[in-house]
Amino acid sequence: MTSSDDALTTLPVSLGERSYPIHIGPGLLGDPQWLAPHLAGRQVMVVTNDRVAPLYLEALKQGLSDDLDVREVILPDGEATKSLASVERIWDALLAAGFNRRCTLIALGGGVIGDMAGYAAASYQRGVAFIQVPTTLLAQVDSSVGGKTGVNHPRGKNMIGAFWQPRAVLIDTETLTTLPPRELSAGLAEVIKYGLIRDSDFLAWLEASMAMLRGLDTATLTLAIERSCRLKAEIVAEDETEQNVRALLNLGHTFGHAIETHQGYGQWLHGEAVGAGMLMASELSHRLGWLDASDVARVRHLLEAADLPLAAPGDMRAEDFLALMRLDKKNLDDRLRLILLRRLGDACVHEATPPEMLVRLLEEFPRA
Repeated sequence: MTSSDDALTTLPVSLGERSYPIHIGPGLLGDPQWLAPHLAGRQVMVVTNDRVAPLYLEALKQGLSDDLDVREVILPDGEATKSLASVERIWDALLAAGFNRRCTLIALGGGVIGDMAGYAAASYQRGVAFIQVPTTLLAQVDSSVGGKTGVNHPRGKNMIGAFWQPRAVLIDTETLTTLPPRELSAGLAEVIKYGLIRDSDFLAWLEASMAMLRGLDTATLTLAIERSCRLKAEIVAEDETEQNVRALLNLGHTFGHAIETHQGYGQWLHGEAVGAGMLMASELSHRLGWLDASDVARVRHLLEAADLPLAAPGDMRAEDFLALMRLDKKNLDDRLRLILLRRLGDACVHEATPPEMLVRLLEEFPRA
């Protein structure tokens, strides 16, 4: 693969001495200029999965010089892999290879791989360098940026982890050509999220551009990735460890994580669950008097155009949702904190939802 500087966009994530670039463009994987400046030393461990490795592992290695000690860990694909047992496999490989504190982990894959490799890097010898090379749309626009790392627990999603920033994020837009349609739709859920929480102009652009995005139009996808990453970088720079404004990035996630946990990790893709969750949050915002019915209809139509679920799982009762939502990391002092919409493009953290209103929403929301 080869890259063109003319097609390259670089965005900064401004975090003082821990600032880093997001490079976005076609053909970046095999170009050595993008990886080399961010390696801590000669030892490199590439963490990927058995679905991505046959597609992109060799291309990535072409971007690494021959004098490096390059090893790899290839994990099974899927959300069910996102566990401490998988992270232990990464630690085992690092120790077996004798890697020291100047090693660098490279996460090559989607959000699951990025989260696990990042957590392994955060904890190995109390912290080593890592680089994000996301190959799914969801990872490119969301999970690769901002330093959230971790694994799932049977009782709750992403409950074990650390904030650990990468040294760089390398987004090769050509990797999206091999992305299955279902995973493309899951990534579009996170793109839609940015428009809903912070950028109504972007939301309108997405409504006009969804067919092009679903059709993998390169220029349109690149614009969506750039806009999403820019918004994410701004929010992370304002609130790195999610004390206030960064929580807004979790629109739909409290509902969505409940779906993922209840159904079993991997049965619903993360973006699919978030899509249904955003519709639930929009409907609750309407019931609170903030959104008009026409606003909720816009959200529903956009999610439908992205081929995302518009209903919750048929076997989830209101009490199932509530039990799992109470485990959400945003909650404080037993108060359920939900991300809701005052209007399209303007989100807020809301702690005063009347319990009976929430229960009624959960009971009345459509089931598949």
